[in-house]
Amino acid sequence: MIIIIMFASAVALFACIMFINRRQVRIPLTVLMGIIFVGSTAMMTLNYSHHFGMHQETTTTKKTIYSASNSALPLALYQPVGTSGKDDVYIYNSKKRQKTPDHTQANEYTHSKIRWTKRLTPRLVTTETRWRYNNGFFRIMYMGTGMNGTLVKRTNVLEYPKTYVKITTKQANRLKKQAASPAAKKAQASIVEQGRSAVGTKVQQALAKNPKMSASQIQRVTLQAEQEFQSQAVKAMLK
Repeated sequence: MIIIIMFASAVALFACIMFINRRQVRIPLTVLMGIIFVGSTAMMTLNYSHHFGMHQETTTTKKTIYSASNSALPLALYQPVGTSGKDDVYIYNSKKRQKTPDHTQANEYTHSKIRWTKRLTPRLVTTETRWRYNNGFFRIMYMGTGMNGTLVKRTNVLEYPKTYVKITTKQANRLKKQAASPAAKKAQASIVEQGRSAVGTKVQQALAKNPKMSASQIQRVTLQAEQEFQSQAVKAMLK
């Protein structure tokens, strides 16, 4: 709207000066069109330069994510970018299995990092700050300028259980090849049995401490023990 007003007032200003002969009419209309033109131009410039008529709005979203390895292994994948580690891109699934994984954004407005937590499942917490119009008046005036929703900054925090192992995509590919090797397939049954034994021991120890554990508590201990065993196995393979 402000763009239309700016151009319309410019045309009207030109028409007043060039085509209105009566001085009593020409002068006030010229002044009026001039004020509208200057005012609309100033509003347009201030909106682009100082976000006039706008305010910053911060929102936080949370969603469950899964390892991009498409497996039950507790892997937190990332792609190193640069050498500082501040611009690394983290890769994850939004579903348990998906052909093309999602990833955090790599741009000047986004900062992504991993936080290790006591949670059993990973979660992505995204906090975004964007420019929004102050009210309906400014929304109509600046309609079509593309300024509404402009990103100011974004923070992605990937909350992973402490049992997860942070590895690069290159290491993940190496693990995949190792797991597919004849030696790994041959040892698979033994590893599964070791895992079952380790998890059983953990559960028994937890029950010894608290015989009145609920089913959900036992399930939590079991899942945590499984992740711990898998984590140790992954770390051993990466050595």
